Amino acid sequence: MDIMDRIDDAVKKNPVVIFMKGTPQLPQCGYSSRAAQALAACGKDFAHVNIFADQEVYENLPRYANWPTFPQIYINGELVGGCDITLDLYQKGELQKMVAAAVDGAAG
Repeated sequence: MDIMDRIDDAVKKNPVVIFMKGTPQLPQCGYSSRAAQALAACGKDFAHVNIFADQEVYENLPRYANWPTFPQIYINGELVGGCDITLDLYQKGELQKMVAAAVDGAAG
């Protein structure tokens, strides 16, 4: 499978997915850590992709949604943004609603 198809598959098959440096349990970047913590604080399951575990993802993800930095958070197949946007949405109470709607909608 082509790398762009693999990225697209991860984005579309998971209601919430974060492409990050490391994992939520062992982040390898402060931005990735804070974004994953905000997602975890929403109380719903989310998928993650460790960009360091797949060089092709690391090299090509910025082309996927024309977003140059990591982490990248996708909800319902749409790019939400990176760390700053995610934290801002969390502080406003919006991220919790977005994550709950995506996860609960996928389950139902």
